[in-house]
Amino acid sequence: MTEVLFYHLQGRSLESVLPPLLEKSLERGWRVTVQTGSEERADAVDGHLWTYREDSFLPHGTWREADAADHPILLTVDESNMNGANVRFVVDGASLPADCAAYDRIVMIFNGEDDAALQLAREAWTSCKAKGFEVTYWQANEYGKWQRRN
Repeated sequence: MTEVLFYHLQGRSLESVLPPLLEKSLERGWRVTVQTGSEERADAVDGHLWTYREDSFLPHGTWREADAADHPILLTVDESNMNGANVRFVVDGASLPADCAAYDRIVMIFNGEDDAALQLAREAWTSCKAKGFEVTYWQANEYGKWQRRN
């Protein structure tokens, strides 16, 4: 059964949250697709993943590359799953893919300070619940640690 995690950003940026979540995914041996809401955001995330830490980088590529299927983390702007990912991150206003049930886990990261993003997350939550997916809601505490909320 697909598990859908909703990560509510408040006072934090996608750039600060996404790399550690991707690192954990790779540690678990998962293949990942990250779907952004636009090519511009995909390009920004691409650049950030190469430089977010001086002592590390996340091995990744984009949908534009001929060897896209080989990357453990693939950035895309559409619903394709070119690298055979079992985990999909949906960020920056991207919509949930029609084939959600094909994934072990979907992670929707949304900006809690953006009304449109909140509405999209609420609609996605309702849709996922109606499909019988296991859904959880996560929010960072004052120390920046993710906590599951009811």
